[in-house]
This record gives sequence, structure tokens and C-alpha cells, in this order.
Amino acid sequence: MVKKKIIVVGAGPAGMMAAIRAKELGQDVALIEKNPSPGAKLVLSGKGRCNLTNTAGLESFLARFSRQGQFLRDAFKKFFHEELIRFFEDRGLKIKIERQLRAFPVTDSSLSILDVLKKELERSKVSLIFGRPAKGIIIKDDRAAGVLLDNSRIESGDRIIIATGGVTFSFTGSTGDGINWARSLGHRVSELRPGLVPLDVRQQYPGRLEGLTLKNIRLKVCNAKEKLVSEIGELLFTRSGISGPLVLTLSGRIIDLLEEHNAMHVEIDLKPALSREQLDARLRREFILNSRRSLKNTLKGLLPLRLIDVCIDILGIAPEKKVSHIAYEERKRIVELLKGFRLDIRGPRPMQEAMITRGGVSLKDINPRTMESRLVKGLYFCGEMIDVDADTGGFNLQAAFSTGYLAGESAALK
Repeated sequence: MVKKKIIVVGAGPAGMMAAIRAKELGQDVALIEKNPSPGAKLVLSGKGRCNLTNTAGLESFLARFSRQGQFLRDAFKKFFHEELIRFFEDRGLKIKIERQLRAFPVTDSSLSILDVLKKELERSKVSLIFGRPAKGIIIKDDRAAGVLLDNSRIESGDRIIIATGGVTFSFTGSTGDGINWARSLGHRVSELRPGLVPLDVRQQYPGRLEGLTLKNIRLKVCNAKEKLVSEIGELLFTRSGISGPLVLTLSGRIIDLLEEHNAMHVEIDLKPALSREQLDARLRREFILNSRRSLKNTLKGLLPLRLIDVCIDILGIAPEKKVSHIAYEERKRIVELLKGFRLDIRGPRPMQEAMITRGGVSLKDINPRTMESRLVKGLYFCGEMIDVDADTGGFNLQAAFSTGYLAGESAALK
């Protein structure tokens, strides 16, 4: 095999994995990063714990991608969660599996993941060009031939891998540079939108509940024609709306629906384990057994205190009213509120608050078997800058590692 010079631009998870794999296959590899050190966005993932993958089976895994997840089938067959976990454990970092099959380092620190990657880059003697922003891709004879750096210096190469990420958390260096280069070279780019993002609502009372987490609840998102129903999980109230795993997972589909239908609302089922009939029977029983209690004190067995105050305000019932005096229609309203606490969705929070970028370099212009551009020979794409996105739970990071691995291998072996 003829030795080649491979240049990787972007030292996030995809770029580092691409560089490591290409070097493992005996190539001369340079990794360019605008920041003085790698992995700036990686260390923020999983609230600093780094949910690096998910151990769901391949078909279940692919189903968690919102659009065109099948594009990743070849990358996952080459390097999936078994191989990723083995990569880190072979280098001394144990991985643990938590609920919903999410994988984390046993240290509960994303810095441990980054440390393994940095040590592997150093051990394999990848040439590291950090603190030097790339300005564009050099094309010669219709092939990628190098990278233009900020001081007009050209780093020449036989293969170029772009792994510069999306446009979220721009303070980490993800400013869409690679996406712009791809567009300038004739590649189609799908609209960039926020993904895994909190939602703003029209009501004011979420501000009173800011920081409150609701567990074991279910969401139903509705408009005149569509209905999305979540799994049972967690929701977090923010100053202006809602966040948490359930909201983030549904946010991409909600944003798409908002573009078609302006009016959408979410109904929070605060007691998904109980039907309306069962919940009504429980309330009747509570009201009979504790007839002299106030409504507020009775609801303490069902809801967090801060939420009780909001619910009572919505119901318009005096908090000190004895439950023996609660009328049939009032009890029915309580049941309906507990099974469908409604919030009208205004829209997503800004792109800067999103965890991932939806959209990016069109999959029509990328070969899924190699990650090579269909338009420019010797040019490869990987990671968040390509047009794939998934639910929260480790799926997006696995896609970054897998596409990086495949791009590095393809560039080295072709």
C-alpha cells in the first residue's frame, strides 16, 4: 500500500477517530483544529458525563434517527457500539451501561473519554496542528489536495477529511466552517435547524416552576392533525418553557410540525400509570378518607408542592377548600388537569442552546460506504456536519465516532 498524507480538519469525536484510524492503517496523518486543544464540545456532552453510545441493537438504533438513518448502516456495520466500547476499555477506561441502555465512562467524566483519545493521538504520532484555523480546501485537478490555513500556508495532502461539526455551541469552535466549504464546492446543504433543544411556551407559569423536574410522566404533543406520544420519562421546567429528555427527544419532530402548523400544544400526563377512571377513583377515595383536609394538602400525595400551587391557580379552586366540599365537576377538572396539563408551544430555543445541529451536507452527495464526496475525489465528510440526527441517549455521538472511523479507514485504504 502506497503511503498517503491524510489531513483531518476538526478535532471533535469524529475527527479524532478518523485521524486515529487512518494512522492505525499506516498513513501519514495531520489533525488540524482551530482551538488550542481538542474535544471542546465533547467534554460538554451528557452534562459533562459523556453518554458516548447506546447498546441498543442495530435496527432499534437506526430507528432513533429522525430522518435517513439508514445512511449510517454501513458505518455502523464497520464500527458500532461493541467496537467503540472495546476501543476505550482496551485503553484502560471501563464503560458502564445505565438505564435505557446508555453507555457512560465509569468515571462519570467526559474528560476521561477525551484523555483516552488524546493519548491515542500522541501514541500513534498523529501530527497535531492546534490553534490554527483552517480557511478552506485546496482543489487541484478536481481532487482535494490540501487545506489553506489562517496564515496563507497550505498544508498539502492526498486525502482531506472534514469533521468540523455543526453550528451549535459556537463558543467551542463549531461555527459551520466545513459546511460552508462543502457548499462552496457545489455540495447541497440541508437547512440548519436546532435539534435536541428546549421549547418555549406561551403560558407564564413555567417561570414559577423553573428547575423543577417531573419524573415518570408522559407527553402528548398535538395539533389539529398530528399527535406525538412520548415514552414515560422526565421533564424539566425552564424559565420560559420545558426541557428534559422527553422534550429534547421530541423537539426535532415538533419543530418540523410547527413549520406546517403554527398551533401546537403539549399535554403532560402527570399520572401515566393510572387511567382517568382509576385516578378519579383514587381521588374519591382520598376525599372520603380525609374529608376534612384541604385540597392543597390532599394533592401533596400526588404532586410536588410548587406544581400544586400552579395547578390550583389553573383550576380556580380555593387551596383551603375542604375536599368534602369539592363538587363532582371540580373533581373531574382535577382529573383532566392531572392527565393533561396543557402548555401551548411558542417555538424552540435559539440554535445556540441546542445540543445538536439538524441538517448539514446532503447525504445525496456522500457515499455511505466510504464517507467520500460524490462530487470531489479525495474529500470526505463525517460527524455532525452531515445531515443525520438522532434522539438523545448516545446515538449522535456513536454516529460521529462511526462516520469518523469509516472516513479515516476509507481515506487510508482507497
